[in-house]
Amino acid sequence: MSIRLRLTLWYSGLLAVTMLVFGVVLYGALNVMLYSNQKSQMEEISSEIRQKITVTRWVINGQTQYAVNGLNRLDQFRYPGYFVQVSDQSGSIIKSTTDYPFPTEGAVAAAKKDKNMAERFKAQGKSFFMYNVPVKFEDRQNDVDIFVVLQVAAIVDSIDNQMRLLMYVLVVLFLITLFIAATFGLFLARKALKPIDNIVAATAQIENGADLDKRIDYIGPPDEIGKLTSTINSMLERIQLMYGELEESNRTQRRFVSDASHELRTPLTTIRGNVDLLEKMWRQQENENENARALDDKDKMELSLEAMQDIAGEASRMSRLVNDLLSLARADTGLQISKEALPMLPIVETVVRKAGMLPKSVDFIVGDLSALEGAVVSGSRDYLQQLLFIFIENAFKYTDEGYVRIDALKGSDQIGVRISDTGIGMDKEEVPHIFERFYRADKSRGQTSGTGLGLSIAKWIIDEHGGSIEVATRKDEGTTFVVWLPTSRFPEIME
Repeated sequence: MSIRLRLTLWYSGLLAVTMLVFGVVLYGALNVMLYSNQKSQMEEISSEIRQKITVTRWVINGQTQYAVNGLNRLDQFRYPGYFVQVSDQSGSIIKSTTDYPFPTEGAVAAAKKDKNMAERFKAQGKSFFMYNVPVKFEDRQNDVDIFVVLQVAAIVDSIDNQMRLLMYVLVVLFLITLFIAATFGLFLARKALKPIDNIVAATAQIENGADLDKRIDYIGPPDEIGKLTSTINSMLERIQLMYGELEESNRTQRRFVSDASHELRTPLTTIRGNVDLLEKMWRQQENENENARALDDKDKMELSLEAMQDIAGEASRMSRLVNDLLSLARADTGLQISKEALPMLPIVETVVRKAGMLPKSVDFIVGDLSALEGAVVSGSRDYLQQLLFIFIENAFKYTDEGYVRIDALKGSDQIGVRISDTGIGMDKEEVPHIFERFYRADKSRGQTSGTGLGLSIAKWIIDEHGGSIEVATRKDEGTTFVVWLPTSRFPEIME
């Protein structure tokens, strides 16, 4: 059963109960009011007649007899619409203004208890309402109480017809109102819950992956449904953003696997080719006497040496690639670098000394490093050296003429190490991607050796040390990197 149908049934049922209670109360109140008016009129008539009734006593042949007087004025012209009857204590009718048979048993029983009584009865197809009043007289001489029953009645068919008509009207109004309320309520429920249908449709499309851009249209007050719609739309935006990030992550991962496979395949192909060459040469050695085209010893030694050098070089390249991948894998698992308080100047001087031993075709200029004097950072010595060495090695790799320069800068609460070169540079569109794994500028791809992982590792090390990096580059003119690290002072180191 749908929510709109349940809502319609609930408030239709509540309306039905309310109308039923209202109808019963109205019917009962009107009925009591009409019969109370009749009873009040009958009480006035019975009071007037009671004052005129007298009892006469006489004795005949030693027996006391009683006669009721004052009833000669009972007539329906004097009391229009009402009938009057007087009965003795045995129930025998003494005087009556009607031919309708009025019941006397209950009236006599109530009179013996000195109680007034109102009752309804039917006689000759008509409905009557009757008020019974006992009238007592005291014979002190004989110590006897004598009473008669005064009965005042009226035909109440008109009242019953009015009440019956009222009941019919109430029932018809009840049914019509309930039908209209249920129909209109169902319409309102459908209209009010229309946004829920939109929400269901939108979430169904999202479940089927059809349209993540879809939003729920809602025009209405900011009620509960409006708030729900707004919340769902916000959730859809977050889902779309997360889905986009997931897609981008999947694309990056696929590109990562593809590039890693490509980088690993190249040295493996070289190694495999050289191994095949060595195997071929060894077989030629075994068949030297049978093969007239066999190579001489000098040529075989030269080829073997070249093959071994290629194997060693590619194996070293694979080792560096695997180490880089291992470093990034550790970064992905949330590895926390162990840090300690370190003076920065000795770290940079060590890197400068090792960088001077790198094969290079340009000048290596060591600028002013005085800004590092007294500067202390919280970090890892090995990782900081690896960080600076990555930038210097890259600078040598992409600089064919000119120079590579390193110097230091000082900020309010940080120090910077600047590595600049006069190499190939980059377009500004490439800068946001240089820290992505395996990303290499199109111009450099295939022309210079490398894995494309160095800057990704450098960015991770900078982030782990709470630092930042600035990049300034211009194509064919060079690139400048500035690594900023937060500083602090530790007395035990400064001493």
